[in-house]
Amino acid sequence: MTIKPLIILPDPLLRQVSTPIERVDDDMRQLADDMLETMYDAPGIGLAAIQIGVPRRLLVIDVAKEGEDKRPLVFINPEIITSSDERSVYEEGCLSIPDYYAEVERPASVTVKSIDRDGKEQLTEADGLLATCLQHEIDHLNGVLFIDHISRLKREMVIKKFTKAAKSKAL
Repeated sequence: MTIKPLIILPDPLLRQVSTPIERVDDDMRQLADDMLETMYDAPGIGLAAIQIGVPRRLLVIDVAKEGEDKRPLVFINPEIITSSDERSVYEEGCLSIPDYYAEVERPASVTVKSIDRDGKEQLTEADGLLATCLQHEIDHLNGVLFIDHISRLKREMVIKKFTKAAKSKAL
């Protein structure tokens, strides 16, 4: 397994819509393993392939609490098929927007259809942190960032800060 470099805001790749995966093979499983290794190293609880520069519809999640055994989940071509009217608010962060957190309101529960690492269709009913994480990562696959769910003023301030930081690193 290989730890991959993370794509950081304002990289335009983060706004790209990821393409579906046609077949699950050893290369795709290796990519999922590399993504898990990268996510654990960061450390984070979710990672979309686009965040390591691969515009494919693949994400990994592990919402196990510290001290618990790891429970890695792999979602290929995930799609939200139902979401609750009930809402919940979580303070979200993102490995591609380091050290910035904001409260985001999303549906409290979702049902996600996807393919697992063995190529089998799976249906995942999620609530709580898993539901929030799934929505956050699926947003990535659609070129949407969690800051798109906060006020325009706050979002513009965050983008300006990261653009400025990127320019100073480029010098």
